[in-house]
Amino acid sequence: MTSSLAPGLYIVATPIGNLGDLSPRAAEILMNADIVAVEDTRVTAGLFRHLGTKGRMVPYHDHSADGVRPGLVARMGTEAVALVSDAGTPLISDPGYKLVRDARAAGHLVVTIPGPCAAIAALTLAGLPTDRFFFLGFLPPKAQARAEAIAEVAAIRATLILYESGPRLAATLAALADGLGDREAGVAREITKRFEECVTGTLSALAERYAEAPPKGEIVIIIGPPGEAPPPSAEDADAALAEALSRLPVSKAAGEVAKKFGLDRKLLYARAMEMKG
Repeated sequence: MTSSLAPGLYIVATPIGNLGDLSPRAAEILMNADIVAVEDTRVTAGLFRHLGTKGRMVPYHDHSADGVRPGLVARMGTEAVALVSDAGTPLISDPGYKLVRDARAAGHLVVTIPGPCAAIAALTLAGLPTDRFFFLGFLPPKAQARAEAIAEVAAIRATLILYESGPRLAATLAALADGLGDREAGVAREITKRFEECVTGTLSALAERYAEAPPKGEIVIIIGPPGEAPPPSAEDADAALAEALSRLPVSKAAGEVAKKFGLDRKLLYARAMEMKG
């Protein structure tokens, strides 16, 4: 096949459910690419049937990527190589970034064809703050590792977005409630399909809802940011001040605690002098 496209790498977003969401530009790229790197040839074959053509596909996923990548990068010098995931935008929770990295390092043209993304679509459905958000991908499946991952993001002042499967949904929601507090959240599924839904509520209420009836399909969980932190108590300030005084002069100890808690430095200095006396 002789492509009408310039040689290089084309990152193509594909529908996450409704095939009508494939953009005309994405369709043109897929129909004219010399080769299309795909997660699952069976899934992308369905997309090509929708387009009324057969694309030349090569599997590119977690198990094949390292072996296939050098050949694809070499082909980009003379051919148009498209990259798709099974659904949505490539590189979001898949190994595609390494192909982009190596293509750029080799000096090849890299073009993105934006489109559907489950994380962003779910964020628009949930009615939670959108000015700042943090994407977590999939949490670890084992309980301890999952709890540690949740603890790492507990203080982030942003809406959190993560992916999950139906069978693990209730356990993940319960773990999120334990690690983050009972925040407002949403569970989005079947996005862009006939039975699209986004159920909202507290994390604990959602965990209870899905405990007995885990949904099918891929899930997006959206969690609101933490509320305002409560002001530190006098006991908290005294404890921090005592610890700081064990290693710093009075003035520097007062300054450190004032910065940490947002308290008045002069008052802390006076309190530190009392504690030293």
